[in-house]
Amino acid sequence: MTKIKPQRDVNGAGKKQPAVQGIAEQLGLKPGQSIELLKALHILTRDGKMNQDSRRKLKQVYHLYQFIEPLLAELSQNEHTVSLADHGAGKSYLGFILYDLFFKQLGRGRIYGIETRAPLVEASQQLAAHLGFERMAFLNMSVADSTHADAMPERFDIVTALHACDTATDDAIAFGLEKKARAMVLVPCCQAEVAACLRQSKALQLSRTPLAELWRHPIHTREIGSQITNVLRCLYLESQGYQVTVTELVGWEHSMKNELILARYTGQKKRSAAERLQQLLAEFGLDASLQHRYPLLAAADAKQA
Repeated sequence: MTKIKPQRDVNGAGKKQPAVQGIAEQLGLKPGQSIELLKALHILTRDGKMNQDSRRKLKQVYHLYQFIEPLLAELSQNEHTVSLADHGAGKSYLGFILYDLFFKQLGRGRIYGIETRAPLVEASQQLAAHLGFERMAFLNMSVADSTHADAMPERFDIVTALHACDTATDDAIAFGLEKKARAMVLVPCCQAEVAACLRQSKALQLSRTPLAELWRHPIHTREIGSQITNVLRCLYLESQGYQVTVTELVGWEHSMKNELILARYTGQKKRSAAERLQQLLAEFGLDASLQHRYPLLAAADAKQA
């Protein structure tokens, strides 16, 4: 793995780079944001420029930061050491920018990045050490495995998952519930599990209900599968005591994976949400396939029996 080298003040051609303040103003960066970090993440080039793809990526992270920062500010009051788990971290754009813009100035709190690809974890560890981001940790494991990993704290304040693919978002929700997270910020991606279940039972459902016309064509199967998946996730969170808000992350021109689920723990478990979830599973023929995704519902039913 190539070590990250500090940025020089002069390019190979001998031309000085633009002043840091000038770059920040030109690109609309946040006050105090590390130019060196953005270059190390390849969001900025060595001479402080940004391509269109990088602008989209940074715009997504900034928008997500606007939702997370108020939660961090609230939960870090009274000298509380706030903890955040970032699932499916990838190159840890979100984690590094959260640390740079909030945790660094706060002087306390920790971020844990969970990622299955070892080279990305190693690169993030090197970058954190290079920048002196001492309260960042990176773990090479799946979201599901991290729930009971010894290296993880028993409790977390905030759980994030930006574009965690398919069932990794469900695993992040299970992690948050196990760790009694006070807030979850989720941007789901590539939901395929429900669509696969709908395809398997399509013929039976077409004979049973006209609703099956909603997923008769393959493109509709994918779209309705994604929609059902997120609706079930929201109901599950509400059934476990979370207040849920669903909104857009950024404009659709920037990303098609654009649904943002914000969940804040209130302790008010909605029985109606649990009932609706079960009804939807039955209506779409998903009972047998998806019951394992909602173990806390079964546990609650067992207690009441």
